[in-house]
Amino acid sequence: MCNIRCGHCFIACGPTNRAFGFLSVDEIDRRLEESVALGVREYYFTGGEPFLHPDIVEILTRALARGPTTVLTNGTLLQPHHAEPLAEAAAQSRFSLEFRLSIDGFDRATHDALRGEGTFERALDGLELLLAHGFLPIVTAVRTWLPGDEPEAYRAFVAMLRARGYRNPRIKLLPIFRIGAEAERAGYAADERVTTRMVAGYDPDLLLCSSARVVTDRGIWVCPILLDAPDGKLGDDLAAAAARPFRLGHAACTTCWMHGAVCANPGAAIPEAGLAPDPP
Repeated sequence: MCNIRCGHCFIACGPTNRAFGFLSVDEIDRRLEESVALGVREYYFTGGEPFLHPDIVEILTRALARGPTTVLTNGTLLQPHHAEPLAEAAAQSRFSLEFRLSIDGFDRATHDALRGEGTFERALDGLELLLAHGFLPIVTAVRTWLPGDEPEAYRAFVAMLRARGYRNPRIKLLPIFRIGAEAERAGYAADERVTTRMVAGYDPDLLLCSSARVVTDRGIWVCPILLDAPDGKLGDDLAAAAARPFRLGHAACTTCWMHGAVCANPGAAIPEAGLAPDPP
């Protein structure tokens, strides 16, 4: 579930999409304990919008006690009652707490056209709140500009962030993924599939599904992109799901093959998770 509806959302999430619910704190704690035994090295919380969860501060604090933790947010719901205890938890932990904050444009018109009226200023308010509490969020931005305009657009984006108090901003630029809402708009060609030839000599660690799994209230899934795909569910047991290979048989897998592990920070892994391509 998400509080806004983005036109390019890779899982077509929004206020009315309730296909998945909140995990309880106890369930998350149980999964965290299981993950420690599996050698998981990093935790990544996404949605929807994680800050819709009423216990998100407790959840992130518990994850931070086990390893480096990242949370992806649109920034519009961030409040001092989130930032203050999380800053304290991060200061007391030997692990890092990273925020990835989505801002898709260097001005209100560009951003709000994708994410909804008023979301630009609310996201920047969230950015300033994080900065005030000592966090240096990774600002993720979708390339909404034409290739020839990129240098000028990027400079404008950096200037906008600096004007809001982020002196040396950390920025991660993403392509517009033809998945989720964008796939519904643009569609796929029938033959857009990963083949054996395409993965010959390809480093599988570039694919998120080779080293990570998604825990939801409906079981363990191969990746957040395939939450609507029946074969995307790998079961309810975390260890078994981590070890189970997944065949790259979806058109959306082509997007990951093209762009690599754009969803995660380096180091997120569950050992023994495999992958296998479709035959050519």
